[in-house]
Amino acid sequence: MNVLKKSLLAITVATSLVATTAVMAQSASSEKHAAKATELRQSIFKLLGSNMGPLGAMAKGKVPVDAKTAEKHAIRINQLSLMIADYTRTDTSKFDVKTEALAKIWQEPDHFRKDIDKLTLASTNLIAAAKSNDESAIKKAIGGVGKTCGGCHDHFKKD
Repeated sequence: MNVLKKSLLAITVATSLVATTAVMAQSASSEKHAAKATELRQSIFKLLGSNMGPLGAMAKGKVPVDAKTAEKHAIRINQLSLMIADYTRTDTSKFDVKTEALAKIWQEPDHFRKDIDKLTLASTNLIAAAKSNDESAIKKAIGGVGKTCGGCHDHFKKD
């Protein structure tokens, strides 16, 4: 790994750790507040999914691997990963909102933060792999991002 890649990785991880540890959960103050917080939280995850779709298609061989496209989606996922803590800080679990999020998000904040950090790191690795233009490395890095998404879903999302 060259110096630029190492620097990018270090900066991203450090930023992620600062961003995720600085945010503490607060209970929603009303049904309306919970509904708005849920809407915003779901927006982040919809955007994550919309960027994972093309990457998953590349990893599965449904579309050709394209380094520039992979890099674009990896950058977006990385940026969105840095927003997750902010948009999940409002605990909506005491209100009747339509969500697949489990209360564990707010009950196990350290675990959730670690999963966010894993996504940030995995997406940083995908950015580096995409810049290398190495198809095998790109597919492997896409798998790493997918694994972090799946791990979080397994623990913090309803089936």
